[in-house]
Amino acid sequence: MDIYQKLAILSDSAKYDVSCSSSGADSNYQKGKLGSNHKSGICHTFTSDGRCVSLLKVLFTNFCIYDCSYCINRQSNDIKRVAFSSRELADLVINFYKRNYIEGLFLSSGIIENEDHTMELLLKTIKILRFEYNFNGYIHLKLIPGASLELIQEATTLATRVSSNLELPSSKSLKLLAPDKNSKALFMPLKYARDFSLEHKTKPIPMSTQLIIGATPESDFEILKLSANLYQKALLKRVYYSAYIPTNSAKNLPSITTKPPLVREHRLYQADWLLRFYNFSYDEILSKRENLDLEFDPKTIWALENLELFPVEVNKIDKEFLIRVPGIGIRGANKILRARRFKKLSYEDLKKLGISLKKAKYFIVIDGKYFGNKRFYPEFIKRSLLKPKKKEFYQPSLFDPFYQKLSGEI
Repeated sequence: MDIYQKLAILSDSAKYDVSCSSSGADSNYQKGKLGSNHKSGICHTFTSDGRCVSLLKVLFTNFCIYDCSYCINRQSNDIKRVAFSSRELADLVINFYKRNYIEGLFLSSGIIENEDHTMELLLKTIKILRFEYNFNGYIHLKLIPGASLELIQEATTLATRVSSNLELPSSKSLKLLAPDKNSKALFMPLKYARDFSLEHKTKPIPMSTQLIIGATPESDFEILKLSANLYQKALLKRVYYSAYIPTNSAKNLPSITTKPPLVREHRLYQADWLLRFYNFSYDEILSKRENLDLEFDPKTIWALENLELFPVEVNKIDKEFLIRVPGIGIRGANKILRARRFKKLSYEDLKKLGISLKKAKYFIVIDGKYFGNKRFYPEFIKRSLLKPKKKEFYQPSLFDPFYQKLSGEI
């Protein structure tokens, strides 16, 4: 089998892993080396379903000793199995880079023979890139749970970003769908990498993980609680949420005809954003419910459930609360704070600043004036926020009595 046939199979096998964002990576420019990052990070594009395809995202092999129910590459599946050699994959990356097809590599793998053997093969690939080709570009490497501490440490030294998938939100679900794995083993690579990078690097290496959403019954509250704890322990820079896509049939899995919960995935990303950048806690976001609302974003629902705190005067409120107003982000809040130093802001001033008032107007007072719904109740605000149905276009006939009356003919 030639290398491009292998690439077709192994890049397709990697599409279910969404932890491929390179944003936030530091510049590592060094003169005379290939692929040095610009300080803004590697550029990336997205497919129509929102998945990142900016890097060469590929598995080293789709052979796997595990039999996880949800995985297309599980041992019991009858699929064509292939593997790169380390030299093949390194040469492929460099050839694609020189042709300007890619700017970096996202490398994961099934487990072939055992965990240490697989990790050694991945590291050999990276060493060829780093030391033979002087490739100094972005490399995101999936750590192999169960691999030795020394191999994890070496990966942390060579990669730009590392990750290890926790797969499912609880030990109970993991035991049900992936009995060969345990949550402690999945956590260990992240802990090893964190501790090593804190000790040996000026800044900790960015780390991420992925959780499959919708394959098991955990609530959004449980999922966000797990994410918040991981952020608090400095284990992760980012949690990725992947809507479960049925690829296998098994008694413990949702039906193969079940649609992926893509809206739920989107709401979890929005809630995660509130955790990381807006100083929300998981139990604030979901204080009165177990799951996120699918109709409205989490910040809007939080505001509606805490309506006694609103409306707030946009000319007086501090930044910490201003960013909690639906429709006002951190950038918008900074614009408002700067402009407030020179004058009292009006409705028109906010529009000129580029503040989206579609949502915000229901939760703020502008120089003592309220521009939202006169009935300040959650249900009335919800109704106002929902997009009205598009009216059907009506072309009146010249003989329509209504048209004739308007034109003065009758």
